[in-house]
Amino acid sequence: MLHIVTQYLRDSVEKYPDYPAFVDQKNTLTYSETLVEAEHIAFDLVSRDLFKKPVAVMMDKGVGSISAFMGIALSGNYYTVIDTKMPKNRVEKILETFEPSVIIIDKKNEKKAIEIGGEYVIYEDLIEKNLETDDTAAVKTAESRIIDTDILYVLFTSGSTGIPKGVIITHRSVIDYTEWVGETFHFDHNTIIGNQAPFYFDNSVLDIYSTLRNGATLHVIPQMMYSFPIRLLEYIRDHKVNTIFWVPTVLSRVADLDLLDKCEIDCLKKVLFAGEVMPARQLNAWIKRLPDATFANLYGPTEITVDCTYYIVDREIKDDESVPIGYACMNTDVLVLNDNNELVKTNEKGELCVRGSSLSMGYYNNPEKTAAAFVQNPLNNLYHELIYRTGDIVHYNEIGEIIYDGRIDSQIKHTGHRIELGEIETAVFSNSEIRSNCCLHDASKDCLVLFYVGTIGEDDLRKYLNTLLPEYMLPNIYHRLESMPINMNGKIDRKKLKEQIGG
Repeated sequence: MLHIVTQYLRDSVEKYPDYPAFVDQKNTLTYSETLVEAEHIAFDLVSRDLFKKPVAVMMDKGVGSISAFMGIALSGNYYTVIDTKMPKNRVEKILETFEPSVIIIDKKNEKKAIEIGGEYVIYEDLIEKNLETDDTAAVKTAESRIIDTDILYVLFTSGSTGIPKGVIITHRSVIDYTEWVGETFHFDHNTIIGNQAPFYFDNSVLDIYSTLRNGATLHVIPQMMYSFPIRLLEYIRDHKVNTIFWVPTVLSRVADLDLLDKCEIDCLKKVLFAGEVMPARQLNAWIKRLPDATFANLYGPTEITVDCTYYIVDREIKDDESVPIGYACMNTDVLVLNDNNELVKTNEKGELCVRGSSLSMGYYNNPEKTAAAFVQNPLNNLYHELIYRTGDIVHYNEIGEIIYDGRIDSQIKHTGHRIELGEIETAVFSNSEIRSNCCLHDASKDCLVLFYVGTIGEDDLRKYLNTLLPEYMLPNIYHRLESMPINMNGKIDRKKLKEQIGG
C-alpha cells in the first residue's frame, strides 16, 4: 500500500528504469539515474544521523534539484527550496525560521552558501561518491521508518508582516493530491509535462509528483523561454509536450501577442492553469486554437496542497464572464461560510474554507499564525476537526459552480460600498485591447486605481467600463503601463504597484 512519495520513484524505476524522467537544458535523468542520485544524497544525510530534520535546497532550477528533493525524502527528512535569485534579505528570513540542519547547494552557488553560513554540502560532490551495498541498505532502513504524516516539504509564501510563512505539507497530503490529479486528468506513462512553475512555488508539486507517479517525463523549460513566447511554443512543439500547468499570466501573454497560430502545437492535449484569475477572453483564444484539448482551471492556496477545487471547461464562457473555479477535488470538502459561519445559499458570497487530508499541518515555527488560519470547523461542535480559512471570497452560481470573487483583503469599502477588486479586473479583461490589468484601492484617498497594459486609451476604457460596472465601481485613476511588473512566481507584482500609489 502506497503511503510515502518515494514509492512513486521506486515503482517507476521498476517499470521504466531507462526512460527519461526529468529533462533540463543541460541534462536528462532516467528513472534509474534519478534514484541513484537520490540515494547518494540520502546516504549523506543518514550518515549525519539526520531524521525528520529540515534540509534546504539552494540550487539553480534543474533536474539535480529533483534528485535532491527525492534524496531528502528517502532519508526521512524534509526540504524547503531557496531560489538562487532570491534577495538575500528574504533568504535570511526563511533560513532564520527554517533553521536547516544542512543546505544542499550546487558548485556554481557555493559562494552564496559561504555568505549565508552554516553547514552545507555540494550536490556534485555527493552524486560522484561510490555507494556500497550497506550504504543503500542504510537508506532503505531510514525510508522504512517514514510514515504518511511525516513532513515532505515546507514552502514559504509571503506574509502580511513581511516575514515569509512556511507551509508544512506531509507525504499523505501530496499523495492524496497526486492520486486525484492522475485519475482526473488521465496522466500516464505517455504524459510529457512542460514545467513553468519555480520549484519554490507549489504549482511545481503537480509537475514533479505526477511525473513520478506515472513514469512520465517532465521537461524543466528554461526560464528565458518565458521572455520569448514564440520560443516557448517552439519548445512545446519540438519536445512534443502534451501537458502544461502554468500561471494565467503566461498563457495570457501568448494569447495577447497573437502567437497561437504561428507555431504547430497540436501535440498539446491538456492545458491546466492556476495561481491567479484566468481572463475568459484569453482562455477562449487558446480554446479556439486547440479545440480538442482539455482546459481546466485549478484553484487552491499552498496551505491545502496546491489545489482544492477544479473546473474542466465544458461550456462556452463569454469574454466578460468569470471562469469558474468549479467543484471540490476528490477527498476534499469545501465549505463556503458567510459572516455568521453558516453555509451560503446560491449567489450569496462567503469565505471559502477547506477540510480534508490535503490540509497543511500549519505554519512552520509559527503557532500564532497557524491558530488564526487553521480553526475548528464551526459546523461541528462534537469533536476536534480543523478547517483552513482561505481568505478568498466566492459564491455558487445557479448551476452550482463556485465562482471566485476576490480576497477578503481585497474586499474594500469605497464611497460606502463593499467592492471586490477582482470583479473590476474581470470587467477590464473583457475588453479585447487589454493585455493585463490590476486594480488597487488607495485607502488614504478612497479611490480606485487601475493599472493596465493595452492599446486602448484611458477615455475609451472609461466609456467601455461605464457599460459594465456601476458608477461606484469605476476606477478613479488610470495608469497605462508598457508592461506589468511580475513577481518571482510569474504573477502580477501587486506589492510593487501598491508602492506606486504609496500603499
